[in-house]
Amino acid sequence: MKLEKLVIQNFRNYDKLTINFADGLNIIYGSNGAGKTNLVEAIYVLSLTKSFRLSNDKVLIKKGKEKASVEGEIKKNKDTSTYKLILSEEGKKVEINNNKMAKISEYISRINIVLFNPVDTNLIIASPSDRRNLLNIEISQLYKEYLIILSNYNRILKQRNFYLRQLYVNGNNPTEYLDILTNKLIEFGLRINKYRESFIENINKYIGKIYENIFKTGEVKVKYVSSFNKKDPQEIMAMYKKSYSKEMTLGKTLLGVHHDDIIFTLDNHPLKEWGSEGQRKNSIISFKLAQLNVIKEIKGYYPILILDDLFSELDQEKIKNILLMLNNEVQTFITTTEVNKINKKILHKSKLWHCLDGKLEEEV
Repeated sequence: MKLEKLVIQNFRNYDKLTINFADGLNIIYGSNGAGKTNLVEAIYVLSLTKSFRLSNDKVLIKKGKEKASVEGEIKKNKDTSTYKLILSEEGKKVEINNNKMAKISEYISRINIVLFNPVDTNLIIASPSDRRNLLNIEISQLYKEYLIILSNYNRILKQRNFYLRQLYVNGNNPTEYLDILTNKLIEFGLRINKYRESFIENINKYIGKIYENIFKTGEVKVKYVSSFNKKDPQEIMAMYKKSYSKEMTLGKTLLGVHHDDIIFTLDNHPLKEWGSEGQRKNSIISFKLAQLNVIKEIKGYYPILILDDLFSELDQEKIKNILLMLNNEVQTFITTTEVNKINKKILHKSKLWHCLDGKLEEEV
């Protein structure tokens, strides 16, 4: 997959910009605040319709403007299509080849992207909800039906929590309806569980070797933790029934895939408790790079790769190991303030872009 052309208008600090990128390595350099991350953020937003920095879409619109747009020509294998996202006060709209999509879910999963950002280095010590969000984002890129199932699960979860509170307030109401809601929650939860379990199994095919190749020591694995793991619907229903009384008292659902987590280990030791800051950071980078192979295996092509400010996180030797390991088929975008940290041979094969105050100039 390649982003051949990007057109952005009124996005962050950019008025209007049209760029034709190289198929291989694109290095975007400039001082802090020049707009490097804004540019790769636009690519990410084009793919997933939301930012990796903030949840408020309105801040993506340039100050004083009513709307912003990001448009890109994406080549998959031999086919090229045009994708467009329009942001305004009313919300967001998406188009494919000038055809408006009725639902965002019809758009997501069409453009595959893998992003590493310095904030990601905190994922291992962050809350489980952050790691679940990571799973949801990455799996939704692979399977568009995943978002629909997840939405159904969250809808039933909300209804179930409301009903639990009603049962507590009203006293000894019959629980037949609670059983119905619980069975639906189990149905959707088991489907989510299978997607997540399969995704982590695929990550573990690659992450260990990648970590070893780049960082030269240790074995990294990822473990998927869920109350639904290796259980059938009857077993799970029995677990819920044992929790009914406590759930009614608390007014919330205590079991389910909305409590799932993933645990990173190095040599079988949990990195959250035992790992150094460097080891945790290296493991997240390896996780992201493993995704390249997982997407290639499932989709048949490599995704777009964004490495935002990678050089502030690693020394030159590890950066060289990462860049030399990347398959030539992977279109990569790197932002940096320090071009001198890049190996000269790699630099010679790259397309350089100088970012300055909302403008981008190609170096010839």
